[in-house]
Amino acid sequence: MEFFEVVSKRFSSRAYMDQPVEKEKLDRILEAARLAPTACNRQPFKIVVVKTIDKQEALSECFHSKFIYQAPLIIGIFAKIDESWVRGDGHNFYDVDAAIVFDHLILAAAVQGLGTCWIGSYKPEKIKEFFGLAKEYEPVAFTPLGYSSDVKTDKGRKAIEDLVAYF
Repeated sequence: MEFFEVVSKRFSSRAYMDQPVEKEKLDRILEAARLAPTACNRQPFKIVVVKTIDKQEALSECFHSKFIYQAPLIIGIFAKIDESWVRGDGHNFYDVDAAIVFDHLILAAAVQGLGTCWIGSYKPEKIKEFFGLAKEYEPVAFTPLGYSSDVKTDKGRKAIEDLVAYF
């Protein structure tokens, strides 16, 4: 799939089929995330993959919406803040790095014919408890991953003139 076709076809899916994701597809998606650029190439993140089967009750404690754990997989990205690059004024780029990695992951999923939905609404303390990662890892974003049973609708976008300024 050509890049502009991918970005135009990708959408936030909120409904998933009961169909497993093939390991080969998951591996390609994770490889795309691994190859994503990060500040100073520090790669200060951990990607987690959760098979949701038999974990819905525990996951319902972590997320606000049921559709998230109705997909066969959930992928999350956690940042290791103390390993992230910090700009001279003290701004830590952990969230930027995680967002770049996650965007690679989501676009790679679209190429594989899989649905995703960027999730920022979760209960951080429950997430940390569920995943059991050390306290230096900060949850940043999650996505359900699976075959979408949803249909893309036109959400509308602002005109390019409203978003871009030339100097």
